[in-house]
Formats: sequence, structure tokens, C-alpha cells
Amino acid sequence: MKASDTSAETGVNAIVQVRGLSKTYDNGHQALKNIDLDIREGEILALLGPNGAGKTTLISIICGLVNASGGTVLVGGYDHVKQYRKSRELIGLVPQELALGAFELVENTVALSRGLFGKSKNPEFIQQLLENLSLGDKATSPVNRLSGGMKRRVLIAKALSHEPRVLFLDEPTAGVDVELRKDMWAVIDELRADGVTIILTTHYIEEAEAIADRVGVINAGEILVIEDKQVLMDKLGKKQLVIELREAIKTIPAELEEFNLQLCEVGNTLTYTYDIRAERTGITRLLNDVQNAGLTLKDISTSQSSLEDIFVNLVKADA
Repeated sequence: MKASDTSAETGVNAIVQVRGLSKTYDNGHQALKNIDLDIREGEILALLGPNGAGKTTLISIICGLVNASGGTVLVGGYDHVKQYRKSRELIGLVPQELALGAFELVENTVALSRGLFGKSKNPEFIQQLLENLSLGDKATSPVNRLSGGMKRRVLIAKALSHEPRVLFLDEPTAGVDVELRKDMWAVIDELRADGVTIILTTHYIEEAEAIADRVGVINAGEILVIEDKQVLMDKLGKKQLVIELREAIKTIPAELEEFNLQLCEVGNTLTYTYDIRAERTGITRLLNDVQNAGLTLKDISTSQSSLEDIFVNLVKADA
């Protein structure tokens, strides 16, 4: 599915509206190709894509860090070029890189970020923000004494210091271990509960599957699909019935050929792929036919495609 097949929504509650966005660099590389995208207020949107897909370029343009070659972006109704200051005030950005002053105190570096947006000093807000991110006891600690996970939280605090309505997280859990990654997921979910719209890019498929409301897949500068997570899985995911046999077989019996079964190399497992949205899945008839073919069942189980399977298949199809 190309970007031209993926129309942006025109409904209400779109806090970010992207229309016809393109970017071609001086070397001729076309990083974005006519992107249309609406980001709903209060949602968590995960953008998945391989390296060089255009994820960071898209975020950088919306945040005003890179100039687009064409198209428009509205943030909260403000044009990101003509009304840059108003647009940028609504945005918080957490970059991939841990770019922090090594010897600066945590509370000072967060307060400085607030001041850069022209916000008045508010020590109480800064302290509460740090508490919400489990940094309260680190407020007077130098940044260089923090772990990688804590430094990532400081970046989020800096991005939230001016009270934005939209938060962009570019690979927020890159280089973070599994336990800290799950902690970060909890932080992101709490931010959404506070009304912050969150857009994250990630290489971790399980991250999108765990916390996103919608998932967008971008490749070679084009959005292949953007959909509610569960709807995407229902549309593109496959469900499989795995039948384990008591005795191995060499070939699939002729009376079972219509089911397009897959026989494992060992010969003791049959896999049946079916559409869960179909009025009839054919499972009951299949199980009856398996027994009629003289095969004895040992066990049966079901599995459904993960977002990782869907992502891989979409990118392969677009190649």
C-alpha cells in the first residue's frame, strides 16, 4: 500500500495535521514522499519502520528542525512555518541521543528548558514533574551520576518542562534494558492519561504492541498503512490452528488437501491458517476430516500474527 492509498482522516480531534509533506535532500535523496497524516489528540501513535525509512525526518520537520521541500503541517491549528513559535510551543521532543550537560543538576537543566520557551519560573511544577517521572530524589544530582534509564527520564522532563500538548519520542527506549523499557512504557501511559498526545518511533515491535493506540508503518519515505492497532492486527494478521498428531505422517492425506495445511518437517504437526473475520472458519469440518482420515490428535492450539509479523510482511511487500 502506497502513501496515495492511505488517506488522512478529516475528522475532529486531530491535533497534528500533515498534508502532502515531502523532503528531498541536496544529494537527491527523497526522504519523504507526499505524506498525509492526522494525529489524534490524546492518542499514542507508534511509527514503525526500518533504518532510513523517514521516521526521524518526519518528526524533525513537524518539530521545525528540518525544512520540508513541500507540503504543510498544522499543530493545534498553527502552521509550523508561518506560525512557528505558536506551533513549537505545543511540542515537546525527546531525541534519540542522550545530549545532556554532564555536570548540570537535574532540576536546573529541566528549569532551563522551561525558560527557553519563555515560560515563567515555576519550581513547584518542575518538582512535581520530576516526581511524576520518578526523579524527585535526583533533583539535586548531577546528570553524569545518573544511569542511562534515568537520563532518558530527564530528557522527557526537559521536553515536558514547558507544558506541551504533543510529545515526540524518537526511539525512547533505545539502549535501555528490558526492565527499564517496561518502566518507560508505564511513564508514557501515565503521560497519555494526563492528556498528552504521544508519537513515538521505535524499532521494538513489542513496544508498539504494548502501548500504542494506533500503528503507522513507514518505509522508503511513504506511509504503507496507519490503523488502530487491533484493527490492523485483525485485518492483516493471520490466525493459525496448530494440530499435533500422536503419530507422524509423511504426506498430507488427499481428503485434507482443500484446507491448504502445512506439514512440519518432523511430520507430527499440521498448521491451518484461517481468517477470523470469516463467517465460517472451517475448523469444525477440518477436525472431523482429520479424524476421518485416520489421524489421531495429541493436542491443538491457536496463535495469531504479532505486529512484528505484520510489519515484516508489509515491508517485504513494498520492496
